[in-house]
Parts: sequence; C-alpha cells; structure tokens
Amino acid sequence: MTTKTERNGTLLARTLGAAQRHRLFTHLLLIGFGFVMLYPLLWMVSSAVKPEELIFRETGLIPGEVTLDNFSEGWGALSHSFGTYFVNSAIVTAGAVVGNLVACSLAAYAFARLEFPLKRLWFAVMLGSIMLPLHAVLVPQYVLFSELDWINTFWPLIIPKFLATDAFFIFLMVQFIRTLPRDLDEAARIDGAGHWRIFSRIIIPLSMPALATTAIFTFIWTWNDFLSQLIFLTNPDMFTVPVALRTFMDSSGNSSWGPMFAMSVLSLGPIFGFFLAGQRYLIRGIATTGLK
Repeated sequence: MTTKTERNGTLLARTLGAAQRHRLFTHLLLIGFGFVMLYPLLWMVSSAVKPEELIFRETGLIPGEVTLDNFSEGWGALSHSFGTYFVNSAIVTAGAVVGNLVACSLAAYAFARLEFPLKRLWFAVMLGSIMLPLHAVLVPQYVLFSELDWINTFWPLIIPKFLATDAFFIFLMVQFIRTLPRDLDEAARIDGAGHWRIFSRIIIPLSMPALATTAIFTFIWTWNDFLSQLIFLTNPDMFTVPVALRTFMDSSGNSSWGPMFAMSVLSLGPIFGFFLAGQRYLIRGIATTGLK
C-alpha cells in the first residue's frame, strides 16, 4: 500500500505536469497569434529584397532570389530623392511632438491642479471632442488654412498641436498628474513658488512617463498620418513619407511594388527606433495612468 506521503507526491507531480502543459499550450498559442500579426510585416520585408517579378509569384517568406536593387531604385524613383520626404516627415513629426508636449501638459496641469469657473463643463467638452471624427472638421480646417494661405506648408500639421487639440493626451496627463501628491505643491507654495515654478520644477520632472507616452504616440501617429498630409500638401516638394509612398501606386496597374516595399521598410526604421528608445517610459506611463 502506498503511504500518504507518496500519494501527496504523486498528486503534486500531476498538478505540476498539468500546469506545465497548460503554460506550454498558452505560449504556443501566443506565438501563433504573434506570427499571424507579424506575417504582413514579414511578407513586406521579404518582398522588399525580391526581384519585382517574383513578389507575387513566390508565396513563401524566404525569397528564392535576393536583390537590393529595390532600395536603390526606390530611393531615386520619384521627382525628389526619398531623403527629401524623410526630412519633411521629420519636420512635421518633430513639430507635432513638441506642440503636444507643451500644450497638452499645460492644459492637463490646469485641469488637474487649478480651479476656474465651469471647470467640469470644459473638461467634459474636452473629453467629448475625442469622439469627434477627423472628417467632420477637415473641411472647415481646410477653408480656414486656405484663408491663412497655409496650404502647401507644414503649418496646418504643426500649429494645431500647439493649441492642445489632441484631447486624448490631455486626458492621459490629467490622470497621471492626479496621482501625484498635492503635498508637493503645498510645500512649494510655502517656499514662495507660483504655478509656473510648480509646473516646471515639480510636475514636469515627475510626469516623464506620461510625457514619454505622449511623445511616442504622437510620433507614431504623425509619422504614419496620410489623410491630413494628403489634403494639405499637394506640392511634391512638400510631400511626406506616407504621401510619397502613395505615388508608387498607379491605378493603371503599373505600380512599382518592389521599390514601394523597400521604401516602406525604411520608413518603419524611425518608428521602431523611437519606440525602443522610449519603451521603458511608455510602459510606466500606461501602467500608472488611470489609477484614480
């Protein structure tokens, strides 16, 4: 007869075995879903190094023939070097990032720390603007910017960011600032600090995770933005990367797929680099936002 200790040991071994099998199955399932999500990206990278006549003939991810001609052809295929479009995108994206960081942080501080008439109403209006689709304001914006003679300039894509038009980032920062203890503000006021000094010396340094989250998402969304840049930038000299990639496609069926995929791969480089550089702050910002 088996002893009680042996029975407990057998039961424990079976439990551990079932837990390991469940963990293995979970990991395999996640890997499978991850591969499905990454397959379009992997296919694009594979197609970027294939000869153009083999892109749609070979269905596998491993190219039968490797060439880098698509990169050289794509870089100089348009009216300007593709580096020009990278510079244009960098200018627009940098302006949008700086604008959101400055304007949204100031608005968030006002909602989180200041008291003013109809504060709750204006906060509700700000949140309601998140549900307002871009297409509803695109025509009025175009008319306004046309009157200001800003069409075919970068101003329509940059100036609105300095007016705190991205309510999502204001809400994100408000939630983060509310988690900071007000005792720090009171101690600074005792030392004679005003709102600007409290904002710049206390709130901003402690809000780095939320600021990094705002910067990363603004960078990604602005770099990948196509509709707004297509509407306001019609001069090829002002094209950004998404608009320039669109010019590789021809409705007559003569699209340059190889160069387009090659330039698409290059266009992902800044996004991955910026994301990896701020990944640590991004995780902290998302994890600590919305706790209150």
